[in-house]
Amino acid sequence: MAKSFRELVARTGTAKTRRIAARRTRELLAEMVLSEIREALGKTQSQMAKAAGMKQPSWAKLEGQSDMMISTLHKVMNAMGGQLEINVRFPQGRVRLKQFGLRPVAAK
Repeated sequence: MAKSFRELVARTGTAKTRRIAARRTRELLAEMVLSEIREALGKTQSQMAKAAGMKQPSWAKLEGQSDMMISTLHKVMNAMGGQLEINVRFPQGRVRLKQFGLRPVAAK
């Protein structure tokens, strides 16, 4: 009988190897582009565009951008069901910027 990948890893990998793999998985999941987040949510561009109050071609363009306004990113994250927080990392520690007054957008 065929073994699942998870069973194979559990049987052949050491505890240390499994911890390293789990940490790397968390790191990769914490670093996603907009299209990857949308796909992980199981949504289409059309569904996300409708939730954000825009048309699908506009959403597709946003997914390809490397720069956008904070207000646009806020709108996109709300459409995905998330809440945008802006944090800055300094050598002394992290600071959460509250200046932008980002509040969840009411559902349409």
